[in-house]
Amino acid sequence: MRLSALQKYILTTCFSARGKVGRALLHKFYEGKNIQHKVVVNVVTKTLERLIDKGLLVGLGVRTPKKWYIKEVRLTQAGRKAARQLQGKQLRLPLQ
Repeated sequence: MRLSALQKYILTTCFSARGKVGRALLHKFYEGKNIQHKVVVNVVTKTLERLIDKGLLVGLGVRTPKKWYIKEVRLTQAGRKAARQLQGKQLRLPLQ
């Protein structure tokens, strides 16, 4: 399964936290980059929804008839397995 850099970051962060992870911790992926806050919120939300659809995360929050309001996430068993595999792979250096 192919994962983006943000998805890998989310899985490894959740794995190291060992429990529920709030959204503020996930927004730190874009810290130091010149991106608007609104764009960061939208990208992280879509990424979380995609990881939930893949069965790697469980979203905790409020569900309205039209929209999800995800406040926290936690790993499923498949997510823990994927995160463990990511721990063994070499990560890219942030060279520019």
